[in-house]
Amino acid sequence: MPANTRSTDVLIIGASASGLMCAIEAGKRGRNVIVLDHANKPGKKILMSGGGRCNFTNYDVSASNYISHNPHFCKSALSRFTQWDFIAMVNEYKIPYHEREHGQLFCNDSARDILDMLLAECQKVRVDIRLDCNIEKVEKSDDGMFVIDTSLGQFQARSLVIASGGLSIPKMCASPLGYRIAEQFGHHVWPTRAGLVPFTLQPHDRDKLAKLSGIAVDSLVSNETIQFRENILFTHRGLSGPAILQISSYWQPGEAIEVDLLPDLDLEDLLKSRKHEHPTQKLQTFLAEALPKRLVQTLLGNETANRSLQSLNRQQLGEVIRLFKGWQIKPNGTEGYRTAEITLGGVDCNELSSRTMESNKVDGLYFVGEVVDV
Repeated sequence: MPANTRSTDVLIIGASASGLMCAIEAGKRGRNVIVLDHANKPGKKILMSGGGRCNFTNYDVSASNYISHNPHFCKSALSRFTQWDFIAMVNEYKIPYHEREHGQLFCNDSARDILDMLLAECQKVRVDIRLDCNIEKVEKSDDGMFVIDTSLGQFQARSLVIASGGLSIPKMCASPLGYRIAEQFGHHVWPTRAGLVPFTLQPHDRDKLAKLSGIAVDSLVSNETIQFRENILFTHRGLSGPAILQISSYWQPGEAIEVDLLPDLDLEDLLKSRKHEHPTQKLQTFLAEALPKRLVQTLLGNETANRSLQSLNRQQLGEVIRLFKGWQIKPNGTEGYRTAEITLGGVDCNELSSRTMESNKVDGLYFVGEVVDV
């Protein structure tokens, strides 16, 4: 062993949320822990999560909320460390937080509160965090030790944890390092793609809808497998907003999505009754009671928008209902990793222990966090 080699029980690559949590737990068990990260600060993605307020957990968490080729894999982890365990830690540090839609919990002040809590817990158990560290080579020696050559020198560890994250938001130092290490040690890695990401549109749709940039509408967005009820947001490039980000993780290229722009209204009954009561009312005037006028005009076109209700026959009314209750649009693609909040795919869960996250192929090698296919 070279004279400048630093030896430790556990070496973790990645000062991410999962890497810091792993370091805390290993440290509590009396292990000597070193965390290496190529960024200049730990937990960078924590600081930008939730719009800077960090959606640190949800009141309702189950395996069905997670996407994986092995949908059962996360059940063990969720049962062994629950949302209530993390909330207890947050309460212990007296971090103020609030609940938003769907039981989401956000910091009142800043995501910095969560990062400071994790770093304080690391300090308690003497975790050694080293930044601006590039990983040059990872090997396993004949005596079972992992040898890691870095820009800060050589490290040796009995246990190696890969917590290097996914490919999302490259400006935050995202890297494929974890996938390369997995493949080096014989692991299957599911193809990766961007998730929780805005859609781009086909040129003709983009040109038509770009004028609606900034408009948000409470909608029910669906494909053949799932649906989400939240806002959609029109942008100058395409569609975004919570419902779009959610369904993007379940969307396949070439697939259309369906948008119900009036999920709380029985548009057919309303149109029939309004046509009877106010036959001369313009269609756009009626629809603009529930939707932004610019959206109504853009989807209908000026000629149809200015038609009176009494001038519309049954077929034309049916077309209006389909347009606003089942608007079909086929995305051109997504904005990719640049704006994606997560990376889909990753290290195959079937080759990891669901209890410990240890590799089934290499003793002492672990994969945690977004590098895993969850």
